Amino acid sequence: MTIQRRQFLTSAVATTGLTALPRIGVAQESTETPKRTAPRIGISTYSFWRFRDDIDMKIANCIERAADYGFDGVELLEVQMKKENEKYSDNAYLQNIKRLSLIHGMDLYGMSTHQGFVTPDKEQRQENIDKTIRSIEIAYQLGIPTIRVNTGRWRTTKSFDDLMANKGIEDRLPGYTDDDGFGWVIESFEKCLPTAEKCGVVLGLENHWGLGRTAAGVLRVIDAIDSPWLKATLDTGNFFEDQYSQFEAMAEHAVLVQAKTYHGGGTWYTLDLDYDRYAKILLENNYRGYVSLEFEGQEDYQTAIPKSHAMLRKAFG
Repeated sequence: MTIQRRQFLTSAVATTGLTALPRIGVAQESTETPKRTAPRIGISTYSFWRFRDDIDMKIANCIERAADYGFDGVELLEVQMKKENEKYSDNAYLQNIKRLSLIHGMDLYGMSTHQGFVTPDKEQRQENIDKTIRSIEIAYQLGIPTIRVNTGRWRTTKSFDDLMANKGIEDRLPGYTDDDGFGWVIESFEKCLPTAEKCGVVLGLENHWGLGRTAAGVLRVIDAIDSPWLKATLDTGNFFEDQYSQFEAMAEHAVLVQAKTYHGGGTWYTLDLDYDRYAKILLENNYRGYVSLEFEGQEDYQTAIPKSHAMLRKAFG
């Protein structure tokens, strides 16, 4: 714009009393800074499979369905990946999952692995340490920032159905105490943390049976290790007593929240969960991560998952 033209426009605005329009492409100052306070809503691939023999849902299908249902991202279940492909840790398989998630506009925000360190057998603990380290590396290859991990349990109850019937409580191994178990767990996680830090993958310790059945058990490990690379994966469906107070005790440490629903009746049990109350707790703790649906009911997922999604959107805003 020439000086003459700029002077003409300025004069015209002054003469006519018009308000000068802002220049296109120039950011205007705002008195308010927009903030995102609502968690994103995702879904675990577990919601489509639920360890049922009559369902054979591929990871690619889970990602596609999650996008169709309007979720923001997907949490992968590692054992489901292995069931689909014994070579699931091969880079080609993993990069194809990443490609599919991009095509469907899905974040890959989490992965749940299965491991445990509650055993006096040092070789078994080392096998689980090695497995956890490999899971961290798989998450890194996928660009996933956090994985769900467990303390492990005594395994004196052989049937998982019996364990659930007894609300996750089982006897200790003869001759050992919980203090022994916590020592093994803490030592094992400490050996995993250098890889977690190198890969930028946060370990989220879940309230998930064994020594992690309660908030106190999970926090005992997190507090003892005191590392930014070991935090909490908080599951709404794994507390049988004082569920809201235990949830609140762990909320400040949460890097992922897993939200159970039970349409059609739960596979092992059904809990009455107040998600408005959970949402309030997370808001008070400034939680901005993912809420990951874990549908665990008997209803057909094609009707249950959309209902669950709508409920979580409403509760978490």
